[in-house]
Amino acid sequence: MNLWKRLNEKGDKIYYHYDFGRGPGQRPATGIFTYRKPKDQIQKNHNKEALALLEVKVSECTLDMQATGSSFIPARKFESNFFDYYERYVKENKRDGNRHLRNSLTHFKKFLGKDFIAPVDITENLCSRYQRYLLDNFNGDTPANYFTRFKQVVRSAAIDGYYRFDPSEKVPAKSNPCSSLKEHLEVEEYLALLQTPCFNEHVKEAFIFCCYTGLRFVDVKVLDWEHIEGRKLITRIIQAKTGQPLCLTLHPIALAIIEKRRLLAKGAQPKDRVFGLPTHDGSNKVLKQWVQNSGIGKEITWSCARLSFSILLKDKNVDDPTIAALLGHTTTKQVQRVYKRHRPKDESQTISELPSPDILPTDQALKTKPAKRRV
Repeated sequence: MNLWKRLNEKGDKIYYHYDFGRGPGQRPATGIFTYRKPKDQIQKNHNKEALALLEVKVSECTLDMQATGSSFIPARKFESNFFDYYERYVKENKRDGNRHLRNSLTHFKKFLGKDFIAPVDITENLCSRYQRYLLDNFNGDTPANYFTRFKQVVRSAAIDGYYRFDPSEKVPAKSNPCSSLKEHLEVEEYLALLQTPCFNEHVKEAFIFCCYTGLRFVDVKVLDWEHIEGRKLITRIIQAKTGQPLCLTLHPIALAIIEKRRLLAKGAQPKDRVFGLPTHDGSNKVLKQWVQNSGIGKEITWSCARLSFSILLKDKNVDDPTIAALLGHTTTKQVQRVYKRHRPKDESQTISELPSPDILPTDQALKTKPAKRRV
């Protein structure tokens, strides 16, 4: 490893570059300089420390070059705190509309209850305990989604040389199906909510907006004015196939809500929120009271809006791929498994769709004389 020195324009400082050859880009800067003729003790001390740092950098660079093509990885390339590696991975692989990776880190910290864990402490046993923690605290696909992202980070660490074998490989990501079916709203219940006053207009309008767009609470809470373009809603959900955000045409009810908000928010900036919502729990409490006041005898939470959006479209014979696209999914798997009607709206109406002949079997049996018994 050689160093190349270069004087600045004034000629009072020496800048140092790595020297890998004479081709383009083969003399990258080290970021270190010394004073050519130090004028005082401060500049002399600077030169002394800069040269010592330069020696360390050259040594590290030499080791990196020598390790290329071997199984050896210099220790300085490893994070002493696995959370630091996890955090860096989250930042480098962040995608708009995908919260699972960030949430997997948040809940991993909650599970451990501390801010430091050495990479060597990530064992198969700890991975199993984290999987159980997620299953004990979340329902549906959430445990599987969070643990899959956790496995993704650990697998990346194994590839980067932190482990000889991936400690999470044999621990599967599991879902936790809900034992109770989630409620949804029917057409007449939509209308009942629209006609019932609510003491928090932001909660009322945001929930109705979700019913007509299929947005989640986390999506509508951070909805900015820059995502509303005329009659279109440009969501934060990024479609995997196209790499583009999901674009929805607003229903007249949703559009009316947006126009009302726009009038009340004169001078709003593009980054300003459309709805001023409280926390998730606070919004659900307001929603619960509002639903009770409307006379709807169901346990309705914010997530029911997305389910209702899918079911009512399905009732109108909208195909699954279209519904999946409107919900921001790339496949119909979730629509067929989760966002579907679990019970008929009107059982008597459904049963009446079966064939109904003029003469019922019971009537015909009464008119037929019974056969004589042989003794």
